[in-house]
Order: sequence, then C-alpha cells, then structure tokens
Amino acid sequence: MTSNRYTPPKLDWGLVLILMLLFLVSAVSIYSAQTTGQYTENFLLKQIVWYIVGTGIIAAVITLDSDQLKKISWYAYGLGILLLGFLIVAPSSIAPVINGAKAWYKVPGMGSLQPAELVKVCIILILAKTIDEHHQKNAYKTMQTDLWLLIKLVGLTMVPLLLVMQQPDLGTSLVFLAIMLGMIFISGISWKILAPIFGTGAALAGTILYFVLWHPDILEKYLGVKEYQFARIYSWIDPYNYQSSTGFQLTRSLLAIGSGETSGKGYGTREVYLPESHTDFIFSIIGEEFGFVGSSVVVSLFFLLIYHITKIGMETNNNFYTYICVGVISMITFHVFQNIGMTIGLLPITGIPLPFISYGGSSLMGNMLAMGLIFSIRYHYKKYMFSTSD
Repeated sequence: MTSNRYTPPKLDWGLVLILMLLFLVSAVSIYSAQTTGQYTENFLLKQIVWYIVGTGIIAAVITLDSDQLKKISWYAYGLGILLLGFLIVAPSSIAPVINGAKAWYKVPGMGSLQPAELVKVCIILILAKTIDEHHQKNAYKTMQTDLWLLIKLVGLTMVPLLLVMQQPDLGTSLVFLAIMLGMIFISGISWKILAPIFGTGAALAGTILYFVLWHPDILEKYLGVKEYQFARIYSWIDPYNYQSSTGFQLTRSLLAIGSGETSGKGYGTREVYLPESHTDFIFSIIGEEFGFVGSSVVVSLFFLLIYHITKIGMETNNNFYTYICVGVISMITFHVFQNIGMTIGLLPITGIPLPFISYGGSSLMGNMLAMGLIFSIRYHYKKYMFSTSD
C-alpha cells in the first residue's frame, strides 16, 4: 500500500466562479431596482465598492490556518459582544434608530455598519472551536459530557442573541438560532438528549401559534402581548386583508413575482411598485423581470454554493474545518430559505436579506467573511488518496 499525497489547488476557483455569478446577479438586479422614482442614490456603485472590500476581507482571512483561527475565535467573539452591548447605551449620534431598531453604528465615510452581521461568523468560529476542543478533552462520551457540550453551545449563542433582541432584530436572532441548531446536529450530542428538547420546543411553538391565531385574547390577558404585535403573523396568513398596512409589502411582492410568469417581462420592464426592492425584496425583482426561469437560475446558484461548501467540509480531515463549513451552510441556507420564502408568502417577513445579492454593506461583509473561512479551508488543508501497488 503506497500513499500518494495530493494537494488541491491553493485557490478554490470553483467558489470564485460562483461568487462572480452571484455578483453579476446582484449588480443587474440592484441597477434595475434603483431606477424607480423613489431612489436617488447609486446603490450599484456602493455595492461594487462593498464587493471590493469583501474581496479584501477574503484575501486577509485566507492566510489564516486552523490554529490561527482557533486563537482568534475568543477575541472575535468578545469583540462582537462588546459591539452589540455598546449599541444599547450608545448615543443616537453614534448609533441612530433606523426603522424602529437600534442596530447600526454610523461610520464616517462608510455609512452604517451592522455588527450583528459580522457576529454571525464569530458565532460560527467559537462554536466550531468549542465542539472540537470538547471532543478532544472527552474521548469517551457520556450523557453528562453531551449535556455539558449542549449547555456551552446554547450559552455561547444566547449571549449575542439576547443582545440582538434588544435592538430589536428578530430576523438576525433567528439566523443565530439556525447556526446553533445546525452545529448542534453535527456535534455528536446524543439524540436521547436532543429529541425531548426539540420535541418540547416544537410543541411549544405550535401551541403559541395556535393561541395567536385563535385565542389571542388569552395571550393579551396573561402574557401582556399587545394586539398590534400579532399583525405580522396575521398579515402573513391573510396578506390581502392587510394590504393597506402590514400586508402591503407581501401583496406587492406576490403580484410582482406572479406577473413575471415563466420567462419574465424582460430586464428593466417592471410594472409593480415595491418599496425596498433593492434590499430584502430583491428576489421579487428577479421574479418579475426574469420569471420562473430566472428565479430558478438564482436558486440553482445557491444550491451549487451550498453543495460546494458541503463537499469541502466532507473532504477535509480537520474536524474544526468541518464544523465551520456546517455553520456557514446553516447560515446561508437559512438566509436563502427565509428570504425567498417571505417574498412568495411561505414564511413571515423578517427583514433578512438574500445573501450576496441584496444591497447592503454589512450583510455582504459578513457573508464574504464567511467565504473567507471557506477559502482558507481550501487553501490550507491537504487531501490524501491511497492506492494499492503491485
């Protein structure tokens, strides 16, 4: 038996190609969105600048190997907690309230920065490090060690999640939960622990939804929930009954995507007015202008991206790298399902952007930072193939 050492290409050109295609989709869609009368800014130019900044982030992160990533994990996580915590007490001159949420820092020359977008990647790093080190220290698994790992993963996620809820930002909080759940599933924790917890959580969520839909008066009486707080769920279930208020965005999105039919109306040929179409509802523009065919191409690009990262995670023999891949996959998958789901009425509107396509510097930097981790994995790991010699 002889061992042939095989080193894959230093730069993952397949991932480069996928990101370039997503950039083209983003540029085409944002340019079309900014032509509507309500906008005066050149969002496309800003998005190009953010892509250049994101490329620089990838170039910096790709030089870090697994040991270096582990060393900076706690520092990155701690910095993220400080940035989220300071938002609560920061004056409005530094952290203004935008759309009812205090989630951004005002950065001179850059506009605004939403630290929660970067904290997503910090959570991935610290959870990956925690899982990896836990298994190294506990070679023999027991119910006690599994339970302790679960407590650590939940605790590390809850700290930034609670800070984000103070902003408030439900969408980003759900992304934190998606990352945590994805990494818990592959952490090796016994299903004897996970099954009762997730079963209870699902039952509780179903019970709450039942009371929201059919007995909201009970929640108002005993939990102090206000009627207006149910509006987002009601407008999701029956948007046309709320199309003059909370259901306006969804009904317009459904009209835009539906009117695109199979092949769309053609680039730049939009007839449905949709506010904020360059950010959270960018998929509605794609659906109207390019129809089902164009929408399917975009979904396929995300499928290729997730498949590519999955393949990298399975090929590497470094468990820490594998956990990072799972975290990134969980983050991107949730973003894509939630964003597209809310534009077609399958899921409630939460204000989550479409990765790499929606306009937004903070979101794009967070996603490019995550891609930097994937590029780093491909840059540093070695793959071995074995063959039998005569």
